[in-house]
Amino acid sequence: MPLNAERILELHVPLVPTKGLDEGEYQFPWIDELDEDIQQLEEQGILEIAHDSEEIDGHYVWFFGGAVDDALIDSAERLAAKDSVPAGAFAIVDGRRVELLEP
Repeated sequence: MPLNAERILELHVPLVPTKGLDEGEYQFPWIDELDEDIQQLEEQGILEIAHDSEEIDGHYVWFFGGAVDDALIDSAERLAAKDSVPAGAFAIVDGRRVELLEP
């Protein structure tokens, strides 16, 4: 399947600290976990990282593309469904909000 670098999906995850961590511990370990997972998906040729991830309006946002919409949304749903990821994640594709299915 040829990659389509023009189609970009934004994965928005609420910037919520992980419960149960000690004070002074990094409160968002799920960010590093998703960074690693997205990097692995890129290495497997499933998607392309389109831009560095960043904090935007109370969410942590990843930008990726390189696949058809269904594959991008499927990848975003699998990432958002991880037990460590806070509830309430959504995607934006072509300026429209896409609710991600709950596991």
